[in-house]
Amino acid sequence: MLTRRDLANAVRVLSMDAVEQANSGHPGAPMGMADIAEVLWNDFLRFNPANPRWPDRDRFVLSNGHASMLLYSILHLTGYDLPMAEIKQFRQLHSMTPGHPEFGCAPGVETTTGPLGQGLANAVGMAIAERDLAARFNQGDLDIINHHTYVSVGDGCLMEGISHEACSLAGTLGLGKLIAIYDDNGISIDGEVRGWFTEDEAARFEAYHWHVIRAVDGHDPEQVQAAIAEARAVTDRPSLIDCRTVIGWGSPNKQGKETCHGSALGAEEVQRVRETLGWRHPPFEIPEEYYRGWDARERGAALERDWNAKFDRYHERHPDLAAELERRLQGDLPEDWDAVAAAALKETVKKAESVATRKASQGALNAYGPVLPELIGGSADLTGSNNTWWSGSVTQSASRPNGNYLHFGVREFAMTAINSGIALHGGFIPYGGTFLVFTDYARNAVRLAALMKQRNILVYTHDSIGLGEDGPTHQPVEQAASLRLIPNLSVWRPADTVETLVAWRAAIERTTGPTALLLSRQSLPYLERNPGQVRDIARGGYVLLDAGEPEAIILATGSETALALEAGRRLDREGRRVRVVAMPSTDVFDAQDAAYREAVLPSACRRRVTVEAGIPDYWRRYVGLDGAVMGVPSFGESAPGPVVYEHFGISADNLVELVKSLF
Repeated sequence: MLTRRDLANAVRVLSMDAVEQANSGHPGAPMGMADIAEVLWNDFLRFNPANPRWPDRDRFVLSNGHASMLLYSILHLTGYDLPMAEIKQFRQLHSMTPGHPEFGCAPGVETTTGPLGQGLANAVGMAIAERDLAARFNQGDLDIINHHTYVSVGDGCLMEGISHEACSLAGTLGLGKLIAIYDDNGISIDGEVRGWFTEDEAARFEAYHWHVIRAVDGHDPEQVQAAIAEARAVTDRPSLIDCRTVIGWGSPNKQGKETCHGSALGAEEVQRVRETLGWRHPPFEIPEEYYRGWDARERGAALERDWNAKFDRYHERHPDLAAELERRLQGDLPEDWDAVAAAALKETVKKAESVATRKASQGALNAYGPVLPELIGGSADLTGSNNTWWSGSVTQSASRPNGNYLHFGVREFAMTAINSGIALHGGFIPYGGTFLVFTDYARNAVRLAALMKQRNILVYTHDSIGLGEDGPTHQPVEQAASLRLIPNLSVWRPADTVETLVAWRAAIERTTGPTALLLSRQSLPYLERNPGQVRDIARGGYVLLDAGEPEAIILATGSETALALEAGRRLDREGRRVRVVAMPSTDVFDAQDAAYREAVLPSACRRRVTVEAGIPDYWRRYVGLDGAVMGVPSFGESAPGPVVYEHFGISADNLVELVKSLF
């Protein structure tokens, strides 16, 4: 009969062989964590390999994503649809087993990890989502939402600053179903971490108000089992289990050393590992008895079958709640969504308000929020500035788990990654606010949201030099352009209340990636439009001022759109046929069919000028070498907003002259 160590050794050898065949990867962490993983997956984790998206499954996040072969090995062995052929293709083009786990590649991978610490923040978001849904939907003994979130972290994850941001908030919120398992092996790429990582991690997490289980032997299954059981019994705080492990356990010459961290062991050492472990089988051959020992399909089917029976009872007793939960988990919008959105747009056009677009954003939340109970969001300590609080907002806390507003504190990076975790869990549409300039703190989490195609709404206010006196440290000049360069991130920079409402609707309806809303601090004038122009806002770019067949075109976005309109009207009065194109979202416009793009920006018109209070370079793609760009070629200045605009020469007068210079 196989022992626990035998089962763990199957993971070790499979991970080692895959890395060896690829001649690339990280064998040390999977070999060191195999004993922990065997206990967690076989004794505690609730999942069904036949249905990786079962709503009430436990979530497992591998934050130390370089240990990807640990996860792939377990998914294969437990019965997920991850065949041995894909294990053999580890790190190869178009395989289901990329070098770091990627959401959507292999079943059972809950999130994309690799940049250290972000999986931990994702897990915090998943735990928030689980607790919130449970508080809203569970009824008596019908606890249809009742699962844990487990996250594996390494030394590198805990060195990254995001671990502080995320874990501090998790402790404050009292996320009792979040359990972090620390692979405490003391080794990173550069060697023994005691040269640069000497703090008492247990004390650190206790200071965060976590339950901490110290000094568990990560190679003793009984200790690991007892520690996980203890963590599960603590329901008012998240738990950290400090598992002391040996990286590369089983490798006689490389275990405990950085040499097994990020490179294949080599053929000779692989053979020595086989001898040390008593593994007599060739590469990628797993005897049937090992598969039987790991196979979780029957157990998983029974777990889901029991849950389905419970949900059937729930549906009978609480049909409205059941239908609402199903809708939210499926990601569908309410049936009356289109009608509500259309009515809100009609009312916004009717009001014709001239306000800051950050204020218009709050108006959009007040219009859409009442029909979107799945909307959850907050701000990184800038609620009053970002205007992310709306009339239906309720603060979430340890004592109020079903609140829909999160005070993230000054934690832009964690906020973005946590919201991706909420989106990945399902049942919510998350949003988070900060100043546009501070996207630099959050950028890698924005990038991963785009890579994972998650609906994560990024509310970025104070979008230009127009914010004024706070000066160049707070005035974004390169951020808008750099965000537009991130694949699969949709960026909107609306010009007034109407464009802001349309942008919010686009962000809510977009299910294939995140959306950034770049919003002004200063008030912007309301722009008059006909119904056709209002309709075309949703296409990202549209003709705001027409002049028949244009001699020149001015393109503008956000706060500079009104300025462009003024310049266009002046030139029209002077007899110039100048078209003004508003382009609140370049990526949405670029996705339109060729006929529409040609109708808005006729290729025959080579005299083109763009204006945006940011770096000019991005706009060259629309004006070409023959056109001109008005922008901010350097960092900003500390002065009132209008003075800063004047300093950089961004005005209707100068725009008129710039257009004339092309004739």
